[in-house]
Amino acid sequence: MTAIETQVQYSSYMMTTTEEYMTQEDDWDRDLLLDPAWEKQQRKTFTAWCNSHLRKAGTQIENIEEDFRNGLKLMLLLEVISGERLPKPDKGKMRFHKIANVNKALDFISSKGVKLVSIGAEEIVDGNVKMTLGMIWTIILRFAIQDISVEETSAKEGLLLWCQRKTAPYRNVNVQNFHISWKDGLALCALIHRHRPDLIDYSKLRKDDPIGNLNTAFEVAEKYLDIPKMLDAEDIVNTPKPDEKAIMTYVSCFYHAFAGAEQAETAANRICKVLAVNQENEKLMEEYEKLASELLEWIRRTIPWLENRVAEQTMHAMQQKLEDFRDYRRVHKPPKVQEKCQLEINFNTLQTKLRLSNRPAFMPSEGKMVSDIANAWKGLEQVEKGYEEWLLTEIRRLERLDHLSEKFKQKSTLHQSWTTGKEELLSQKDYESASLMEIRALMRKHEAFESDLAAHQDRVEQIAAIAQELNELDYFDAATINAQCQGICDQWDNLGTLTQKRRESLERVEKLWETIDQLYLEFAKRAAPFNNWMDGAMEDLQDMFIVHSIEEIQSLITAHDQFKATLPEADKERMAIMGIQNEILKIAQTYGIKVVGENPYTVLSPQDLSNKWEAVKQLVPMRDQMLQEEVSRQQSNERLRRQFGAQANIIGPWIQTKMEEISHVSIDIAGSLEEQMSNLKTYEQNIINYKSNIDKLEGDHQLSQESLIFDNKHTNYTMEHVRVGWEQLLTNIARTINEVENQILTRDAKGISQEQLNEFRASFNHFDRKRNGMMDPDDFRACLISMGYDLGEVEFARIMTLVDPNNTGVVTFQAFIDFMTRETAETDTAEQVMASFKILASDKVITNYKPLKNRLCLRKIMALIFFYYVLQPYITVEELRRELPPEQAEYCISRMTKYIGGDAPPGSLDYISFSSALYGESDL
Repeated sequence: MTAIETQVQYSSYMMTTTEEYMTQEDDWDRDLLLDPAWEKQQRKTFTAWCNSHLRKAGTQIENIEEDFRNGLKLMLLLEVISGERLPKPDKGKMRFHKIANVNKALDFISSKGVKLVSIGAEEIVDGNVKMTLGMIWTIILRFAIQDISVEETSAKEGLLLWCQRKTAPYRNVNVQNFHISWKDGLALCALIHRHRPDLIDYSKLRKDDPIGNLNTAFEVAEKYLDIPKMLDAEDIVNTPKPDEKAIMTYVSCFYHAFAGAEQAETAANRICKVLAVNQENEKLMEEYEKLASELLEWIRRTIPWLENRVAEQTMHAMQQKLEDFRDYRRVHKPPKVQEKCQLEINFNTLQTKLRLSNRPAFMPSEGKMVSDIANAWKGLEQVEKGYEEWLLTEIRRLERLDHLSEKFKQKSTLHQSWTTGKEELLSQKDYESASLMEIRALMRKHEAFESDLAAHQDRVEQIAAIAQELNELDYFDAATINAQCQGICDQWDNLGTLTQKRRESLERVEKLWETIDQLYLEFAKRAAPFNNWMDGAMEDLQDMFIVHSIEEIQSLITAHDQFKATLPEADKERMAIMGIQNEILKIAQTYGIKVVGENPYTVLSPQDLSNKWEAVKQLVPMRDQMLQEEVSRQQSNERLRRQFGAQANIIGPWIQTKMEEISHVSIDIAGSLEEQMSNLKTYEQNIINYKSNIDKLEGDHQLSQESLIFDNKHTNYTMEHVRVGWEQLLTNIARTINEVENQILTRDAKGISQEQLNEFRASFNHFDRKRNGMMDPDDFRACLISMGYDLGEVEFARIMTLVDPNNTGVVTFQAFIDFMTRETAETDTAEQVMASFKILASDKVITNYKPLKNRLCLRKIMALIFFYYVLQPYITVEELRRELPPEQAEYCISRMTKYIGGDAPPGSLDYISFSSALYGESDL
């Protein structure tokens, strides 16, 4: 402990003691009024305590309030217990002489930092019992109790902790205070037995014999330990709550008597500290293994799910898969990202603690390294990215398939409707019994049919092309489509064959017929193309469409407008065709020809054309409405694109800026580590607060996907880019905070000043020529040379194995800090722990060996070499359980190997190999 720390601790204690003295008089009045027995106990205890010191000067007191009235023995008492000379006393017997002497004593007490409240010389001279006892208690506190220090506690708390530590292994002893905990006498006997087991047989003591236990302790202490009897057993037992001050005074004598055993306690504390560090590190290792196993298991279970590329047959099922994937990204993956980040932080913290405690680095189980987890995570993200792309591709494919299948059904229905009855018609042999006019009519009718057949060839080719595309896109019901398409093609080939045969038959008999009604023929020839045009127009007007942009729908609208522009010409053609029919009726009426209701050359009637023309005119406004609705939908989609693009163009650069700012903070040497940590925490909170913007962008992205929007020209950022950037930002801020925490941990553990850390950072930044937070080996060598290191190839190679154990070819700032702190700081070693165990195993010899009676420190390690060669390197189970707390004692017993060799007692343990194993020099 430094002089400054000692002064701070002493000042803190004196403030506490002063407050106790300020309320001493009130406490004394209340105590005496509540229990007069306390005054009796204090008289006897304080008188005996004073006499234990006054007898060194050849005198004593009989009556404590009378013998100190003249101040002479009071001054003598202070000289004996302090070892200092007080001013020369007044020899007169007058009252003012006595007051002067008492004031000299009180002034001396005040000079020791004690503020006496309500205690004056007049009260002492007048024999005031209360004030006299209060003054003596103040002296006892200052000179007998204040300097007691155990671990980080002192005075009363230190004395209580010392008693608790020494009596912890004893049955029926539970020291919690300085009054009722001592009534049965077992605590006093335990203190004596702990340090001098030869004086008391503790196993024969009974809790139901408190007077016998107390008298035994008083007699043994007075006879063998030179501690006078200060209390009466009957007074303690018969008092409900013995006087605390009397008990503290008497117990403090035992502390001073056994102060020589402090070395063993210090050694035990060192071992406890080392074992506690080892236990904590083992717990962190187990936690790392468990968390790594769970995370790897989750990745192992998730990857097969993401690798499953079995496509669903319906759009609804694929959209459900997409929704399941969204749930995975929003709900299941974020906690695992947090666990992965926490796993890296735990691993770095564990390695830092191991380095600080001079332990070997932690090597996780095979396959559970941080790099293994990072590789597994990378594989997960690659599969995840491919899975999302596959989902979107499949959705587009199914959308296209639905469109094509519906189009196939529509065209097939139209074709089947047209072909109905055509085979039967072509198979008729009505020409065999027909008249000349009928033959000619049949010939013309057949020519019209051939014209119609040729017009339908394009539709058949379209049906075949649609069926082929459905097969190429792996349509789930491709077999039905293929069967239907094959039936259409076979029927079409059959129609062609039948048509050719009928023409040959008609041509064979054509020369037998002379006339034909040209007007019917012209009507049929003009009506068939016009009818086919109307069929095509109706098909186009009812045709389904799928677009993904404003430009595509505008293209459809333009084509529709062009179609509407052709309607006047079509109407003229219709009127012309209807004029042919009117001309037929006129000729028939003129020449008295009996006109049959049907045109012999075509099945089309004027009414059919009129009905179909009306149907075309009705479909035109319906098509207009469909196109306008699609325009509205595409405009809505465009707004979604713009909204997403505007947010993404803000969030993307914001994430990049924050990552650059965090990078600058991590290499900035301005300010302390705590200020850097504060800045990083502020950045972390700002990032967390920004999460709502990411969530809003996720919502817009979901709306875009639900609207089947797969491209966006308004931004170069995709949701995947933003997600990856956000996850990298969270990881970077967490990793940077962890690095600064490790630097603080290193600084505090190694006692490195902020100026040293700034100097290390400045040196590192100077030689970090690439400004990436890492140094190449050549830059690291130059840095060491600039700091005064004389490096050969062998020495530099040894240093590189320390700062780059994984042979990555770079030196990080944390590794650089660890190396520099290792060069400038001192840590516990295996030899120090061996020396501490040697003290515990040689307690009595050390107590009698004067150079080791004071607190053990590193500079006295040479003194331990004597005991290393004189005493055997083993320790017994009983010694471990006596000197160490139960938990640490059992930890040592379970891990120490049996000592072999010499004439050691049975069951002795080898602490030499155990100490080496703690620091990785052998197996634990």
